[in-house]
Amino acid sequence: MKQVFHYFAPCPRGLEAMLAEELAALGAQQIAPTDGGVGFSGDWALMYKANLHSRIASRILWRLVEKSYRSEDDVYKAARAIDWPALFGVERTIKVMVTGVGSKLRSLDFIALKVKDAVCDNFRAACGERPSVDTATPDIRIHAFLTERQQTLYLDTSGEALFKRGYRRMTGDAPLRENLAAGILRLTGWQPEETLLDPMCGSGTFLIEAAMMACRIAPGLKRQFAFEHLKNFDAPLWDKLRAEAVAAELPRKGLHIYGSDDTPDVLLAARANIAEAGLQEAIVLEEADALERSAPAEQGVLICNPPYGIRLEEQAWLDALYPMLGHALKQRFSGWRAYFFTADLRLAKLIRLSASKRTVLFNGALEARLFEYQMVAGSNRKPKE
Repeated sequence: MKQVFHYFAPCPRGLEAMLAEELAALGAQQIAPTDGGVGFSGDWALMYKANLHSRIASRILWRLVEKSYRSEDDVYKAARAIDWPALFGVERTIKVMVTGVGSKLRSLDFIALKVKDAVCDNFRAACGERPSVDTATPDIRIHAFLTERQQTLYLDTSGEALFKRGYRRMTGDAPLRENLAAGILRLTGWQPEETLLDPMCGSGTFLIEAAMMACRIAPGLKRQFAFEHLKNFDAPLWDKLRAEAVAAELPRKGLHIYGSDDTPDVLLAARANIAEAGLQEAIVLEEADALERSAPAEQGVLICNPPYGIRLEEQAWLDALYPMLGHALKQRFSGWRAYFFTADLRLAKLIRLSASKRTVLFNGALEARLFEYQMVAGSNRKPKE
């Protein structure tokens, strides 16, 4: 399909510029970053490629209609005017989600009901049947976004969120979403020829995302997408794009990606996920305390997502951990770039190092920071107060 369509790709807040660059590399046009995502345009093949290759987008939404509204009836009429039976069959299950910023309407749940009614009324008029609703695992997700005066209806081409790559079989506590991890790796400037270490690797998300980037493995290869349920799904084109992605992959050997953790069960989860991703040859894991392990090379990039200290007992533990982390970096990682992603902003003071960069990011609704430390011997320690 050579027709140009309009799309919107939501992403973790703070990564909009990274996502815009990624979409531009895929051939997107009319790229428009905004808070929480990027609008863009392109043909049907671009939508397939964005779902297959984007490491940072949370999903790819196809914009069906955008117009002003004043009442719930206006939203119903806009949804009713869409030829839904031309898009997917009545046998497909549906779910409607509504979000709003500044909308004056009394209930977003009621708006979701009105949009669902419009879709079902359209099907009844066309074929005498209506699709069923499935709020857990629907075939088709319909998104409505309302501002104070504007309504936009989208059809979700991704289905499950794109950060669900298909390799995660086991998780630890509060695992980092894969697309956020990929975006953080991009922000560090890490390159595949550099050594990478995650000394608190958890379930291995940073390690796996880094190895997939280095090996040019498309993040969407192991999963299915909602666009496969649409009537205009072009299976030969999709097969061609997948085959091209596989042909572009690089060998899994020869990388310098290391991870460690001091908890055997956590390492078990990491190994299971790495094996599911087919990256056993690309990543070296070992059991080690982050405060005691040595650098695996003279130079490299250290990346870490320490616990946030939500509970009081965790905060006391972190109060003691952060200064020791700073000391370990000074002693063993001279010549490295170190990055800590955390929502515990006390780290910046307690680690007793001077951050060379602080980047605001969001882990869901939680505001966080990515702190960068250039580990040059003798120059990073803060003076004692």
